[in-house]
Amino acid sequence: MQKVLMIDDDRAFLDYIERYVSERYPSLEFTTCLDPVRGLAAIDADLSLLLLDLEMPALDGGKLLTYAVDKGVRRSRIIILSGRDAEYLHKRFPMGSCLAVLNKHEIRQKAVLDMIFNSLQEKCIAKVAEM
Repeated sequence: MQKVLMIDDDRAFLDYIERYVSERYPSLEFTTCLDPVRGLAAIDADLSLLLLDLEMPALDGGKLLTYAVDKGVRRSRIIILSGRDAEYLHKRFPMGSCLAVLNKHEIRQKAVLDMIFNSLQEKCIAKVAEM
């Protein structure tokens, strides 16, 4: 099972993504957390993918990124989501800081998430086939 955790303070967005992933990628173990402080406990090195909203109260995505890396999550498994434009995001998170920075309101960015979710789903299917 590929474990995916998404931390975002936007309930409507979390609900949408949760439904979307459960319908299209049922092999993924997809967990969401509305409260970034509570989300800290769910972050561990076993995550296949960590999706973090950049702007949240109490803890922003940048602080959560640092925490996750300290807990053993590889940067190549972390995506920062934001409503900010690409120029700002790429300045704040230069190449190598994480897997990707995506504007969560641009439809084209959803295609990137689909590619990543699809890759994780294929890994799940391959593991089952090996058994």
